[in-house]
Amino acid sequence: MNMRQILLYVSPLLLMIALVFVLNSCSKNQTAAIEKETAVQTPISETPIVQGEIATFAGGCFWSMESSIEPFPGILSVVSGYTGGHLDNPTYEDVTSETSGHLETVEVRYDPNIISYEELLQIFWRQINPTDDGGQFYDRGESYTTAIFYHNEEQKMLAEASKNALDASERFDKSIVTGIRAASTFYPAEEYHQDFYKKDAAHYERYRKGSGRDDYFDKIWGTDREVKISGKMADYKNFDKAAKLNELSALQIEVTQHEGTEHPYDNEYWDFKEEGIYVDIVSGEPLFSSKDKYDSGTGWPSFTKPLEPDNIVLVEDTSLRPARVEVRSKYADSHLGHVFEDGPAPTGQRYCMNSASMLFIPKGDLADKGYGGYVKLFD
Repeated sequence: MNMRQILLYVSPLLLMIALVFVLNSCSKNQTAAIEKETAVQTPISETPIVQGEIATFAGGCFWSMESSIEPFPGILSVVSGYTGGHLDNPTYEDVTSETSGHLETVEVRYDPNIISYEELLQIFWRQINPTDDGGQFYDRGESYTTAIFYHNEEQKMLAEASKNALDASERFDKSIVTGIRAASTFYPAEEYHQDFYKKDAAHYERYRKGSGRDDYFDKIWGTDREVKISGKMADYKNFDKAAKLNELSALQIEVTQHEGTEHPYDNEYWDFKEEGIYVDIVSGEPLFSSKDKYDSGTGWPSFTKPLEPDNIVLVEDTSLRPARVEVRSKYADSHLGHVFEDGPAPTGQRYCMNSASMLFIPKGDLADKGYGGYVKLFD
């Protein structure tokens, strides 16, 4: 029995309390383009809620992993659980008996618009001793060993590159043994383990201090221990719309708020060729990339696809016949333009936008403006 188990079981009253908690607990030829339009419309009210992406890490004690990852911006949820073994629906006792093959793990749901997978990897490395193949600190056994469970080939590539870079840094005097494995079924741990560091803060603090992990991290990482999130997005979800509208020109108000259309060949971005991204003029939410911009011959800025599909809302526009598909921004609810099915391969779509609805962020300003996560698009 390891020290954490001893700490857990020496407080039966606390455990009973925890168990009680569980139990209660724009067109090229306007007419021709309209005739070609066949896109599917999604009303604003039916726009799905973004669920985020998943990252899975085994870093020894899941209490400590949960408490270390949850506070970062862009983290939607962290669930303690078990994965990597052969036993279905394992219990804590199954896993810590070292017979199930499972590791104590956290499943992290995160908003990639705010925090990147690469940044999550940097956070992960700073919560573990990656050279220990027998457990973590005074939690010993296979179930407490470390691993990165990737969910797709991109995560695998990023995890391997991150591990190799850390190994090459010679920060550690031993080789890194943290495994990189394909994700398998994740089983959430018992409810009393979830957010344990909040439910029984005193117990958790005694455990963490006794483990010596923070002294170790300070020694290994020093001033590099803190991970600073670049902020892939500006804070476009929380903005003062009235104040922003007061800053707009009469044309920008007419287009974004009253579904107006600016003149073709007489707008800011129709033949603009710099590298960068286009964001909503009101909220700042990212919309399109110069990588997907092309000359459609219409006199309006045109794109083959959105940069962030979750920030785009498609609605039926019946102001003309036949109906068209209007493009609006999700958070500012700005009118942006229309989408037509006469674009080039591979999408076959033409997002015909109004310059007045957008603000261009040059690639050299992305990090300073809060869009650092997009810099890699232009490397």
